[in-house]
Amino acid sequence: MICRCITWIKKHPVLSLFFLILMYLVIGATAPFYHYKSISQETKETVSAESFYQEGDSRDRAMILETNQSAWDERMRLMNLARERIILSTFDFRDGESPRDLMAVMLHKADQGVSIKILVDGFSGLVRMEPCKLFYALSSHPNIEIKIYNKMNPLLPWKTQGRMHDKYVIVDDYGYILGGRNTFDYFIGSYPTDSRSHDREVLVYNTAHSTDKGRDSSLYQAENYFEQVWNLDVSTLFHDSQTTADRTSVRNAAAMLRERYKVLAMKYPELLDSEEDSAGCGTLPGQPGCPAPPMDSSINDDVSPAFPLTPIQSKALEYYGASTVPTGKITLVSNPIGIYGKEPVVFHTMSVLMKNAKKSVLIHTPYAVFNDYMYDTMKEITSRVPVTMMVNSVENGDNFFASSDYPMHRDAFCDTGMGILEYDGGLSYHGKSLVIDSELCAVGSYNFDLRSTYLDTELMLVIQSRELTARLEEYMVSYQKDCRRLLPGGAYEIPEHLTIADVPAYKRAAWKVVGFVMQPFRFLI
Repeated sequence: MICRCITWIKKHPVLSLFFLILMYLVIGATAPFYHYKSISQETKETVSAESFYQEGDSRDRAMILETNQSAWDERMRLMNLARERIILSTFDFRDGESPRDLMAVMLHKADQGVSIKILVDGFSGLVRMEPCKLFYALSSHPNIEIKIYNKMNPLLPWKTQGRMHDKYVIVDDYGYILGGRNTFDYFIGSYPTDSRSHDREVLVYNTAHSTDKGRDSSLYQAENYFEQVWNLDVSTLFHDSQTTADRTSVRNAAAMLRERYKVLAMKYPELLDSEEDSAGCGTLPGQPGCPAPPMDSSINDDVSPAFPLTPIQSKALEYYGASTVPTGKITLVSNPIGIYGKEPVVFHTMSVLMKNAKKSVLIHTPYAVFNDYMYDTMKEITSRVPVTMMVNSVENGDNFFASSDYPMHRDAFCDTGMGILEYDGGLSYHGKSLVIDSELCAVGSYNFDLRSTYLDTELMLVIQSRELTARLEEYMVSYQKDCRRLLPGGAYEIPEHLTIADVPAYKRAAWKVVGFVMQPFRFLI
């Protein structure tokens, strides 16, 4: 047999080389992740449900950003407040109308002297950013740094699967936005586009900003997390040389973004300062801005005036004070930040909180891909309290591999005892949320699938707040009217008004084939 193989290789050297390279890539990219890590004893001992609660309100207030337009609005409003720093971390950053708006604001702020740090996953860095001069226009600015998390390198396939799936924006110590939205038109804004998705974020406002008491804000949990990922050896600088900045195409891209800011400021005077209002003491790149009075104020009586604010910035703070609701304890939960297989910290933490539930648990996740550990955990939870989980139906989802895997495991999901709802609202649903007892909620980037559990960096913001949880639950339940309920045996309870999307036979066949082929590799989904 060996002799025959050697003979075949000698006769087909090119084809043999191709197969060897293919095997190297496939084995290298999959073998290191085949084994699921278990929860360590240390993690078990450090995670307790009681630690997510406190008596009384915190310094933070919060609001849910339920629409793509609200995601655009609040990014504009929040970034306009920046005096010192803007932090943007995202899985996917690509060119488009809304991203150009964000880039225009960040470049304008950088011209004022604000420090901008942008962290993007390596896949997006390679596919979306490398071909686009707009990102070069940002990275070559002296006040803007862009780093790429785990650059794609086909020669090192064992490094390719660990991806950074975080999505958040932090501005000074005023507040931050965290959730499931990537940074492009599919998720942010209302510009015409071929496709769009439902998603969700939470905005947290630090009422004690600009004071020592503001250090108690959960904002610093997010900032500390960012710094840890930013300083990893695998987080490397995107193009930032003076040579790059001097290219005509890059200079033209920067000029276009500066002109775009002028148009945006005139079009949205309730969100953005005009160039005159925000120019201050100087507008040259690298020089600090010096915005004009009135003074900074807050709904918190303990906050004393600290920085001069423009009228638009003052209105922004008033808006956040009026539009947000009080919160108790806010806790950032994260997976390990390295690029290799991970201990399932986020799933474990969510399960600890769910096991502590007294009345009910509601889960919304775009995709559901479980292993035995996750099935058994949910069985344990449903033995204590009713659990409902909403996922995209196969016909409604935008993740082909997840849609291929789910039908093969419907019975296993039913066996957990969860009430399974499949969303058929027309647009793919991308929100990741959890509600426990109408008192505790979680919003973030974590999907209830194997990739989010064991491979990617992930974040969930756990918030103690009856008022915020009630608003979130109202939003979540509103989607469920457009769901069919999975019944034991694979049958469905379908509302009369609901129309299931008509999917071509070839696509249904492809789901079945891909679902079967991917079973040995479903840990990558």
